[in-house]
Amino acid sequence: MLELRLIGLRGEREIGPGDDLIDWIAGLCAAQGVAFGEGDVLVLAQKIVSKSEGRRVALAQVEPSPPALRLAEVSGKDARLAELILRESSEIVRATPQVVVARHRTGAVLANAGIDRSNVRQDGGETVLLWPADPDASALRLHRQASARFGCHLPVVINDSLGRAWRRGTVGTAIGAAGMACLSDQRGRADRHGYALVATEVGAADELAAAASIVMGQADESIPAVLVRGARYARADGRAADLVRPLAQDLFR
Repeated sequence: MLELRLIGLRGEREIGPGDDLIDWIAGLCAAQGVAFGEGDVLVLAQKIVSKSEGRRVALAQVEPSPPALRLAEVSGKDARLAELILRESSEIVRATPQVVVARHRTGAVLANAGIDRSNVRQDGGETVLLWPADPDASALRLHRQASARFGCHLPVVINDSLGRAWRRGTVGTAIGAAGMACLSDQRGRADRHGYALVATEVGAADELAAAASIVMGQADESIPAVLVRGARYARADGRAADLVRPLAQDLFR
């Protein structure tokens, strides 16, 4: 029998710059009677990774550039937020009133370049949170720390909720990952009737992120980490960047 378990680790404390996430998660595991083992995967909310890396920005400290002022005029967004979106992006894909779709420096395409203020402590003025500077590098560091701390090979997936073209609603998506093959190439495998798969590639890390997101929630659940047990994955030096479709294959540009 195949079984997939999702175990949420509840953590009420606000994470701050320099906090050791793996040490913190070890404490949550001890308090909740949870232990990691071989075959498990650790999925972390992007916000705790960003907070630990000091990626909070007070808008009062941001000076909008002329391009940011123009983007703010088109979108109706705060010019200081527009400035941060431009800094975090390699391209503005589309800007309309109240909507800015950007290509993040990592290649991911999403609203506002991933900049958000939900579940971000406000210190007397509006504060927003950026993605980790290099989500895959963050995941690799955390994967190595977690594997050493818990004594097993423990892949790490950093999860954020992204929208999708032509679909309403956000879905948990891997923006950083390490310790596993993020893209599972099924081409050449036979299906149950002997047909050889031609184009099938599975976003394995995205599937884990989406599953964990069900447990994490979006509001005040305070479950920023999920132990995924029973998932089938391949050990590899994978990255979430492997899931980004190359621009040369973008049929909608």
